[in-house]
Amino acid sequence: MGIYIVLATLTEQGLSKLKEFGERARAFRGLAAEHGVTVKEIYWTRGGYDGGFDLVTVLDAPDERAVTGLRLAVDERGNVHTVMLRAFPAEVMEEIIAKVAKSSRTREGQAEPQALRPA
Repeated sequence: MGIYIVLATLTEQGLSKLKEFGERARAFRGLAAEHGVTVKEIYWTRGGYDGGFDLVTVLDAPDERAVTGLRLAVDERGNVHTVMLRAFPAEVMEEIIAKVAKSSRTREGQAEPQALRPA
């Protein structure tokens, strides 16, 4: 399973339906389940910058296809504009970085491939 963070900004259409948020959040959880995605959290946010996000959602999805399908299903309704980010727990990122460091040490002493050299 992978963790995804979805940043959402309400459209004019979404703002006009603000009073229905509780019902819509429950419907979103059901839609996510249909796609095999679990909604871990939904947060309302208020930012101090232009173009701030109104909602931050934390999802747990089995793969990219499932979460992308969910995102498209939500986006086509026209209530929000979304940005999706793949998230990694600190422990997982430490493992990834350790593998990169190990492969870097393995390549030490070898010539850098031409394609990777700075111009």
